[in-house]
Amino acid sequence: MAPNKEFALLCLENPLLDIQAFGNEDLLSKYGLKANDAILAGKEHLPIYEDLLNNYDAKLIAGGAAQNTARGAQYMLAPNSVVYLGCVGDDKYAAILRDAVKQVGLRVEYQVDANTPTGRCGVVITGANRSLCTDLAAANNYSASHLRSPDIWALAEAADFFYVGGFHFTVCVDAIMALAEEAASKNKAFIVNLSAPFIPQFFGKDLAASAPYWDYIICNETEAASYATHHDLAHLADNVPAIASALANLPKKNTQRPRVAVITQGTNPTIVAVQGRDGVKEYPVHVINAEKINDTNGAGDAFAGGFVAGLVQGKDIDASVDMGQWLAALSIQELGPSYPFPKQTYQSS
Repeated sequence: MAPNKEFALLCLENPLLDIQAFGNEDLLSKYGLKANDAILAGKEHLPIYEDLLNNYDAKLIAGGAAQNTARGAQYMLAPNSVVYLGCVGDDKYAAILRDAVKQVGLRVEYQVDANTPTGRCGVVITGANRSLCTDLAAANNYSASHLRSPDIWALAEAADFFYVGGFHFTVCVDAIMALAEEAASKNKAFIVNLSAPFIPQFFGKDLAASAPYWDYIICNETEAASYATHHDLAHLADNVPAIASALANLPKKNTQRPRVAVITQGTNPTIVAVQGRDGVKEYPVHVINAEKINDTNGAGDAFAGGFVAGLVQGKDIDASVDMGQWLAALSIQELGPSYPFPKQTYQSS
């Protein structure tokens, strides 16, 4: 890939406005939430957004997992390197999202649904845990027709890397598969993040259909265990390195690229397996003082942003993991899935 190619990375998922607050066990119990989890909101969860705003001093932050990752990648890359797709409403919350991403130089090409409000994600922080409760709203209405429109598809054809957040498997599988086919047919990198345990549990059929196209699969240890449990690997559910190897060695469409499986484990080492290679490699995380940790929400998104930025720059896996860990360490010292400004320059560990 030519150095500093414009919009080499195209990201797809669900743009959301995060409504984030520090909560407690009573708040989690009130809405039937787990301390460290991510779910789609049912009717019983919808009052949480006003509850957070009115009673918990909530902050409004541009969110959506892959949008966080796209912001992180753009943070580390040259200007005009990343473009992000998703669907929003025609309302003040969409305007907040546009302003927030503009500040960090991320190009967005939102599909606009004037009849549906912009999606929201309630984020309840308790200690080092975060519970995400998402009302997709307009984000749920993204269509492949937007991706296939001439101006947007031209961006896809020009890009060399596609990053799809797993939450989009609940929205528009046709768009995911269009990018997967484009990647496989032209030897581009197709990167998927599992995003949450419920994705392999409840959307396993569509996830499995995309699996042969994965050039990189990223997840955390809980998501990896869920994949194993629900995809005929239950005997490996407690063995993260074994799951990584199994993911890396699933059947693959584009044989010009060995698949790479990356599993993060919070403060424990990041595990990487490469298709066709024996064993896995472990990468200890960047250690920071506990008193510097402000908020772990979005740490995984930040890791993915740094990791993918490394790939776009042509770095090897070792360097890309290091970039991911560096950006994640920066992010957890901020409030929400954010990155510090003035912008810091990556230094290899």
